[in-house]
Amino acid sequence: MTLSAPITQDVHTIPRKVPAGPVNLVGLTRDQMRDAFVTAGTPEKQARMRVNQVWQWIYHWGVRDFTLMTNLAKDYRALLAGAFAVDLPEIVSKQVSSDGTRKYLVRIQGGHEVETVYIPEEDRGTLCVSSQVGCTLTCSFCHTGTQRLVRNLTAGEIVGQVMLVRDDLGEWPVPGAPKDETRLLSNIVLMGMGEPLYNFDAVRDAMKIAMDAEGLQLSRRRITLSTSGVVPEIARTATEIGCQLAVSFHATTDEVRDVLVPINKKWNIATLLDALREYPNLSNSERITFEYVMLDGVNDSDEDARRLVKLIEGIPAKINLIPFNEWPGAPYKRSSNNRIRAFADIIYKAGYASPIRTPRGEDIMAACGQLKSATERARKSRAQVAAEAGIAPPT
Repeated sequence: MTLSAPITQDVHTIPRKVPAGPVNLVGLTRDQMRDAFVTAGTPEKQARMRVNQVWQWIYHWGVRDFTLMTNLAKDYRALLAGAFAVDLPEIVSKQVSSDGTRKYLVRIQGGHEVETVYIPEEDRGTLCVSSQVGCTLTCSFCHTGTQRLVRNLTAGEIVGQVMLVRDDLGEWPVPGAPKDETRLLSNIVLMGMGEPLYNFDAVRDAMKIAMDAEGLQLSRRRITLSTSGVVPEIARTATEIGCQLAVSFHATTDEVRDVLVPINKKWNIATLLDALREYPNLSNSERITFEYVMLDGVNDSDEDARRLVKLIEGIPAKINLIPFNEWPGAPYKRSSNNRIRAFADIIYKAGYASPIRTPRGEDIMAACGQLKSATERARKSRAQVAAEAGIAPPT
């Protein structure tokens, strides 16, 4: 397979019935919305202007009722209402952690569910967005990886998560009110359920909507896509999205990474790093974030830290050290605080930022690696999960 070949999964080829009825505008690109308007009877000369108007109502003002789009003629509003809808996924439940983290269980078309997490901090508010129902990667430390892949999310279901949380935060601007630059939801991380680069087109279109200057207005530097290493799509991410890139790295040898992140068997560490060396230049990004979950006795030695520094040499990088967030049946334990600090110190002295991520939302199973939709949360025993990972369960 060449590096430019598209990546597909079986889930892409499974036909799904599209319900008859109004066309949902959420998730359509500007060109797709224009074509839909023309098909519905909008004169071609007016179509682009109508897209601009409706786009601002939906994505800037958060309006979903065509009758409230007051800069459109009444008869045109009626035309839109007859042919189109502005529909979002449904919030089934919301849990709020003691640290303020909010976890939403979100129902999408077909009755499937995903989880979305909002993390408030002093200088930002970050939304962790899902891109698939379940996951195929079976990373042995990740709770989501124990859930089978059901399907990819559409662009509308991805950007719809952002819109739902803006609803819950009450963050849509009010027409006529003084402009408020404060953003409760200021950052997006594609680190929820699923591998974003196995759903590239939908993720790209959703993030283009999020970055649109007349809509949600999020800078590409405030959007981070996390991949486990789908090498052929990394260059496309740079040129077609241009957001920040994070890599679920987690090991310094192929032997260990093959177990922790099985996609490594397809694209090993050397192949992945070759692709990453080009990313900052292609995307105009400052640096790549390497995510590294700290697992007791597995990948947390001083030797691992020194190997990591050697591996990423020459790549503008930051290493996020993530204390392992345990989940029922998890076959690993979190590294001790002293071990994590010693690991971080080696990386820092080598010249790399090595922040230790503060676990957020652990009490509601909203922390990194813990997401798994409630309807799919069949509990496996610790021994079963360990056997699937090919390791001995912790004592």
